[in-house]
Amino acid sequence: MTPLQILFILVAGVTLGAAFMVVTTRNMVHAALWLILGLFGIAVFFVLLDAGFLAVAQVIIYIGAISILMIFAIMLTRRIAQDVGSQISSGWGWAAGVSLLVFSGLAWMLSRWEGFHNQMPALDPGADPLIDLGKALVSPAGYVIPFEIASVLLVAALIGAIMVAWDKI
Repeated sequence: MTPLQILFILVAGVTLGAAFMVVTTRNMVHAALWLILGLFGIAVFFVLLDAGFLAVAQVIIYIGAISILMIFAIMLTRRIAQDVGSQISSGWGWAAGVSLLVFSGLAWMLSRWEGFHNQMPALDPGADPLIDLGKALVSPAGYVIPFEIASVLLVAALIGAIMVAWDKI
């Protein structure tokens, strides 16, 4: 194994462990801190993929803004920061079974796909990945439709948050 593969396995283990702790810890502040560690692991994956722009965006947007905003919201609502209810649902076995079934199906489909075993072609050393990303986001053949759908979903979530927070008079 190469050192890069060992680093990938270590970061994957830490990220999966942090994700597990997010959903199992009782203290919401600790869950938010575990979320920050998980999001930082994703940023490390972006660095390993030579996607520096996405790594910086991950750190600035998710870790720097959203996670800190969540921590402030939790601290401002301190009386509900500790969950005293059960963390395990009665249907956890079914959920685990369906998750394992879906994961097995996806793994089987990927193993049958011919592109799974092929290596990615070498990148053009003169190309600027940031320019390529910008062109892909706005070109009709690229990601303009998913980008616009994500924008509409974010606006809908913002309107929903305003409606939930609005004082009914």
